[in-house]
Amino acid sequence: MIAPGFAGVEAQLWLWLLAMIRPGAAFIAAPIFGAAAVPLQLRIILSLAIGIAALNSVPFTLPDDGLASVTGIAFVAAEVVAGLSLGFALQIGYSAAFIAGESIANAMGLGFSTMVDPLSGNATPVVGQFLSIIATFLLLAMDGHLLLVRFIVMSYQALPPGHLMPAGAFEAIARFGGTMFAAGAVIALPVTFTLVLVQLVMAMLARTAPSLNLFAVGMPATLLAGLVLLAIAAPVMGEAIVQTLRDSLDLVRVLAGG
Repeated sequence: MIAPGFAGVEAQLWLWLLAMIRPGAAFIAAPIFGAAAVPLQLRIILSLAIGIAALNSVPFTLPDDGLASVTGIAFVAAEVVAGLSLGFALQIGYSAAFIAGESIANAMGLGFSTMVDPLSGNATPVVGQFLSIIATFLLLAMDGHLLLVRFIVMSYQALPPGHLMPAGAFEAIARFGGTMFAAGAVIALPVTFTLVLVQLVMAMLARTAPSLNLFAVGMPATLLAGLVLLAIAAPVMGEAIVQTLRDSLDLVRVLAGG
């Protein structure tokens, strides 16, 4: 027999579990939170804290047929899709730094030089790793992680638990994903354009002086020019990364119904 004081504990635990689904799915797809170095226990605790705050903002009820039913499965699927959409929208803007890094690395001749990214666990060019670290610091400096949490809580009011996201949300994510490549090109433009000019100069030298060893001279010159250009263009590239992150946060706000 269950004590009277614990009669509603099981139902409350189920409510907390369901409230954790949306923020937990968002953290899996979002940058920083979804990094392999972030412990799973920490993500669970954060999801629970945000889920409890969401319970106080909107009415939250269990499906009448329980979770082991078509209604319950649809409820969980809708929450997972909503959370993944919010986190993935921010991840798109964050990934523009990787695209810019790959472009710069290929122009510098460092496309073969890769290292393991601690955030994603995948091998990325060293320049992409450098820009991803800058993007991480900028996202934390502009309180992007806190804004993501705020938008997740806001999404419960515009999109009650168990309701599917509108079709226009997926179209907006797809359109913004197309602009990610353009944003990566804009971030890398100051360095890649100058490196192309350096390579053209080296090509002209190779034509005027055929005896010149292009690989012995051109590779170090391109690498040195790339490093100098990265140092000079770092403020401009940082502003472009910040603008891309702001655009992605604006998309998250729109998806959350703000």
